[in-house]
Amino acid sequence: MEQLVFGLPLGFFAALIPALPLVGALCNGLIALICRNQRRDVPVALVSVIGVGFPVLAFIVVVVMAQIFWNPATGFATAPLWDWMNVGALRVPVSFHIDRLSLVMCLVVTGVGSLIHFYSIGYMGEDPGYARYFTFLNLFLFAMLMLVLGANLPLLFLGWEGVGLCSYFLISFWFTDLEKAVAGKKAFIVNRIGDFGFLLGIFLLYSHLAAKGGDTGGGMLSFETLQASRGNLYLIATPVALLLFLGAVGKSAQIPLYIWLPDAMAGPTPVSALIHAATMVTAGVYMIARLHFIYTLSPLAMQVVATVGVTTAFFAAVIALAQTDIKKVLAYSTISQLGFMFLALGVGAFSAAIFHLVTHAFFKACLFLVAGSVIHSMHGEQDMWKMGGLRHKMKITFLTALCAVLAIAGIVPFAGFFSKDAILWQTFATGHKILWAFGLATAGMTAFYMGRFLALTFLGSSRLDPEHKHHLHESPFWMTIPLVCLALLSLVGGWVGVPEALKGNDLWLHWFAPLFPYEEFYLLLEKKGHGWELILSALTLLVSFHLGLFALILYGQKPRLMAKWVEERIAWVNRLALQKFYVDEIYQALIIRPVRWFSETVLWQFYDRKVVDGLAVHGTAETVGLLSRVFALLQNGSIQSYVLFFIIGVVIVMGALIF
Repeated sequence: MEQLVFGLPLGFFAALIPALPLVGALCNGLIALICRNQRRDVPVALVSVIGVGFPVLAFIVVVVMAQIFWNPATGFATAPLWDWMNVGALRVPVSFHIDRLSLVMCLVVTGVGSLIHFYSIGYMGEDPGYARYFTFLNLFLFAMLMLVLGANLPLLFLGWEGVGLCSYFLISFWFTDLEKAVAGKKAFIVNRIGDFGFLLGIFLLYSHLAAKGGDTGGGMLSFETLQASRGNLYLIATPVALLLFLGAVGKSAQIPLYIWLPDAMAGPTPVSALIHAATMVTAGVYMIARLHFIYTLSPLAMQVVATVGVTTAFFAAVIALAQTDIKKVLAYSTISQLGFMFLALGVGAFSAAIFHLVTHAFFKACLFLVAGSVIHSMHGEQDMWKMGGLRHKMKITFLTALCAVLAIAGIVPFAGFFSKDAILWQTFATGHKILWAFGLATAGMTAFYMGRFLALTFLGSSRLDPEHKHHLHESPFWMTIPLVCLALLSLVGGWVGVPEALKGNDLWLHWFAPLFPYEEFYLLLEKKGHGWELILSALTLLVSFHLGLFALILYGQKPRLMAKWVEERIAWVNRLALQKFYVDEIYQALIIRPVRWFSETVLWQFYDRKVVDGLAVHGTAETVGLLSRVFALLQNGSIQSYVLFFIIGVVIVMGALIF
């Protein structure tokens, strides 16, 4: 019998977590529909209470469940609420998987998500689509929570597609602007490419287990059943892992499917914070961590994950060095940090990947909301070269930005130092020296471009035009409170993972050890000691600190001189990075234009119009018309002709009977 909590079954509380944001979405959607049909103003206060209140309630439920189920080392699935599909050997029950990984993810999604919802009250308060905005935001949270809590692959995929659909709604929220509508469409289409591979991976997994006569008690594709069937998956582990990874490449914006994420900045800034910090882009990282028992069966798949991750991290960091749009810098930074997470997954450091996912949610959400605060104050201006000196008028925004920048740059004792150091150390300790070197270089570039971001935006003298300078002000209470909360988390969020080499207990690694039994870093530490870990940690810190300080000095004191030097000495490199190495243009030339030409010229003009319309439609009609005209000749009204035809028919029939 399922465990009871406060007299109710556990499955009820697990279902309540995604159900609460769904109820919020339905309520605000109904309000938006009624107000539009009746041409009435949206009740902003009511929409705000519903839009923020239900995610906060979901967060409270997660906190209560986390306190109750914090200690169990192994996970379990709740009793099924109902069967979604039950056809032959395929059974997909609607049940929820509760373990340390899902609880941590739910805390991040609902906690950071609630802060972003709260921030949206101030940022979107004057928007005519206010109720529609909160409808999509709540719906997005529901889909992400289904992805995290689903106890089987089909439920995970339901949430996976849900966040993809909601991201389309939110990125193209201001759909009357063609550029924003195109950005939403681009995100949707690119994600479908990865999702095709994800589906093939699920189909291959199911067909293999069905042929083996797998247990259907909890559903053949449930995580518990898959882990129990691990011994039967050796033959298909590599193709399944790579196909599922293709889905992660699209959803988590890795090479070559990262191109949608920078354009996704077209949506409202709180949407960027939600999508790029705590939810959608981390779905691929979560999926691989959840299916770690499949990936560890395939060294090839693990190597591919690590290589793609570190390549993406390095490549995106190079592009971020040259960007001038405040949100584009953060977009490429997100791609780069996601690359770090995949590097950790690929070398088997699953707990370190989730650790960086959590700390990244704190400091990246803070940075995006800082960018939103700046853009809000400057009436839509996003070019960092038109800012400068904002620290004088926006002190809270500046101090929170400073905390988040120090965290992402990996400066001790901020959160990013501990999570990024764990990834780099465990990459080195497992023998991936080349990948570690690229990771170290990426960490240094991260510190440099984030120092540049801080200096151009907040430090130095003001470069604002008189109009923006006159209206410059600190953001309202609704926007600064989430900033302060996230800045504090950016400081203390990593203290749960202080390594033993720094006289900590590494609570994070020890706590996740039962969930990821394939991590052998305890043995590596015993063999190598803490000497190498301290040396590498100090090296990473020194590289990040000096490059970050170098950028602060150069762009804070002499930004114009630095810009002139770049233009004179490395103009072609800067232009390449600024134009994102022309990857979008290459895709246009090699894929999009040929596909469009083939679709329009061959499929439409020739096949559709000439073959389908010409032969099948018009040809059929003309044939029927010709036959009708021939048969019409026989119906001429002449009795003599009818008698003649009758006699001919009788002769033919008699001849057939005789001969």
